[in-house]
Amino acid sequence: MALLQILISGLATGAIYALVAVGFMLLWQTSQTINFAQGEFVMLPAFFVLGAMKFGGMPFWLAIVVGLLLSLIVLGVLFKVLLVDPMLRHGVLPLVISTIALALFFKEGVKTWYAAEAQPFPALWSNDNLEIGGAVISVQNLVIIVVAVTAVLALQWFLARTRTGRCMQATAQNPALARILGVRVERMILYTFLINAALVALASFLISPIYLAKFSNGETLGMAAFIAAIVGGFNQVRGAIAGGLLLGVVDNLAASYISTQYRGAIPLFLLIAVILFRPQGLLGRAEERSV
Repeated sequence: MALLQILISGLATGAIYALVAVGFMLLWQTSQTINFAQGEFVMLPAFFVLGAMKFGGMPFWLAIVVGLLLSLIVLGVLFKVLLVDPMLRHGVLPLVISTIALALFFKEGVKTWYAAEAQPFPALWSNDNLEIGGAVISVQNLVIIVVAVTAVLALQWFLARTRTGRCMQATAQNPALARILGVRVERMILYTFLINAALVALASFLISPIYLAKFSNGETLGMAAFIAAIVGGFNQVRGAIAGGLLLGVVDNLAASYISTQYRGAIPLFLLIAVILFRPQGLLGRAEERSV
């Protein structure tokens, strides 16, 4: 029964990793953007909500809407227009360095201007437990799994079944040819940034009631999402999902059956093994791309 509890907890953690990893992968595929501030992107929406409640006097559900809108504007539109577009002209490396600097700016900004201590975040659902076959399962974990799976399935349906989604896939595969065929490439890339902003906001709202809102939350989440994207396959949505779920389960199993001291090392061993034996990722496809 303890194993079932660990697996459910691991899948819930992995679902969060998968949401963030999918956004990571989409940005790379459409615009060659490697965002090392992705973890801080998950941290920030929770503080948008807390700020709206504290300084704006808003009720929680209205603050959630405001937090989502601010995430779309700041982490989607402004991130693309003010940082990615100017820096990407100079190559991928300057952009990577810029996103690292942005991560530090967000982290220190929240620490300085809001709070250095962990802040409680209101739960969107009941925090009761269910007993299933003798195992005690957290309702929070079940909700995280259901919401994350629903969000990812909706995204895959959008990409595969709608004209805009197919145009986004065409942009990711061959932007020059897509432009010749009449696809508005810049708009598709903007949509990708907005989708990433929505995914990190959702991840933030799901995980903050459990782990609290803290300026340093992004350090672990960003690294985990990056590893999950590589392990699963950096050019496949399904790969990012599989990588996130696998990483979450392995992480929880390692903490329970090996040692919490080595918990952070296990994903790194997994990453090294994948890079050595299957560099395109477990579900990824081999490709050549100039950088």
